[in-house]
This record gives sequence, structure tokens and C-alpha cells, in this order.
Amino acid sequence: MRVDPKDGVCRSCKGELEIIDADDATMTVETDAFGDGCVIYYVGFMAQQMEAANDEP
Repeated sequence: MRVDPKDGVCRSCKGELEIIDADDATMTVETDAFGDGCVIYYVGFMAQQMEAANDEP
């Protein structure tokens, strides 16, 4: 669930936050530092990870 930027952003990079887990005492968030909804960099990063895994003996 995305956090509305007027309610809060990452303190260090000012990126958007997404709630990825919660319990009765805490919430865990991850940040979208690039503001692209993970569309541009995530796919390329994951492709690199898969290629690196295939290159290992």
C-alpha cells in the first residue's frame, strides 16, 4: 500500500513509501527513491541478477 506523500516520505531521500508489512505495533516500509514506481530500474536490476546467477558455475 502506497503512502500519500503528504502523510510521509523517506526521511533520507524524500522518496515515496510503500507499506510492505505490519503488525499490532509496527509498520515496515520500503522506499521508491526514484519516484518511478519501480517500473524503470526494478526490471533491469532483476534481469542483471538473473544473468549473474546463470553465469555462476
